[in-house]
Amino acid sequence: MLRSTASLRAAMKPVMATRTLASAASDLVTIDLPASSFETYNLDAPELTFEAEKTDLLQMYKDMIIVRRMEMAADALYKAKKIRGFCHLSVGQEAIAVGIEHAIAAQDTVITSYRCHGFAYLRGASVKAVLGELMGKRGGVSYGKGGSMHMFAPGFYGGNGIVGAQVPLGAGLAFAHKYRGEKNATFTLYGDGASNQGQVFESYNMAKLWDLPCIFACENNKYGMGTSASRSSAMTEYYKRGQYIPGLKVNGMDVLACYQASKFAKDWCANGNGPLVLEYETYRYGGHSMSDPGTTYRTREEVQHMRSKNDPISGLKATLLELDIASEDEIKAWDKDARKYVDEQVAAAEEDVPPEAKMDILFEDVYVPGSEIKELRGRISDDTWNFEKGTFSNKVY
Repeated sequence: MLRSTASLRAAMKPVMATRTLASAASDLVTIDLPASSFETYNLDAPELTFEAEKTDLLQMYKDMIIVRRMEMAADALYKAKKIRGFCHLSVGQEAIAVGIEHAIAAQDTVITSYRCHGFAYLRGASVKAVLGELMGKRGGVSYGKGGSMHMFAPGFYGGNGIVGAQVPLGAGLAFAHKYRGEKNATFTLYGDGASNQGQVFESYNMAKLWDLPCIFACENNKYGMGTSASRSSAMTEYYKRGQYIPGLKVNGMDVLACYQASKFAKDWCANGNGPLVLEYETYRYGGHSMSDPGTTYRTREEVQHMRSKNDPISGLKATLLELDIASEDEIKAWDKDARKYVDEQVAAAEEDVPPEAKMDILFEDVYVPGSEIKELRGRISDDTWNFEKGTFSNKVY
């Protein structure tokens, strides 16, 4: 049955709690993953057969189509010059963010690099807020001041622009969970391009020394900016790079494999076993960023092959049909509703206002309210900002 946009909007929002299996047998289906879903390093693999709720599988599909529609909208807005600056899209990689979100609780934490739009949405930001941020609107998730690379939501710590710099921050988030005695874990995501950063290995060391509940998750989409992983990395088995940390490689184009691996990883780390290195083997259909056509270092035939044979949305659609969870007409209706919903969110974001042309908004969120200093010293005397007056001063130091 075709659902109204209002009901779809409610259904599309992620369930911010751990998914549990329903007691009624009719609500459950058995999932059998292929043996190729996982490869391990000093670790027993997750179960290939597990039970899942039908409603969870439907929600995964709806989440993925919303994320893809949102990214396609961002692509169109950028080409229309309504989005400026950097913009990194995750078309083709939706299964990872959706699989993780459905496997964890609201109290778990997530941090990633600049390909972050889907994570921000799944952790609670609206499509309007994500696209508004891309367009520099006041209603954006970071008030229009962060852009593509700096998005945040409850339990989501960005969206970070410096390659690999989020990895030690993720280790810190995991340390906080352990320090507080919480049964939670942190997913610290980074790409194959960032995997060679020294701070990644420093974080491995600290996390293992202190047995932190940190999942170091490499989104290996095969290519960096114009460079294949094999040209930039002497060892491309990223799940083995922890050396003294167990590793798990996952088919990142299968949302059910991503879900099962993420659930396994969260339980492993939250139950005191220390850190884990995950590698989600995935593929981005577009370039590294909007300035990269993505066709000079790989063939169009390769991209088309991945789209036609390994697409995560098509894969889950086939599962829904095979298990008789949804009909072709129902899936088409959801696709249509998703398109309409995202179009409405795009229109709302476009109508939003840009940040006010006032200097004081530059200093928002710098200090905890009530702890502000009277003046913020600049490079020169005219740069000194007086918080009480809301003006620049001419005080000479």
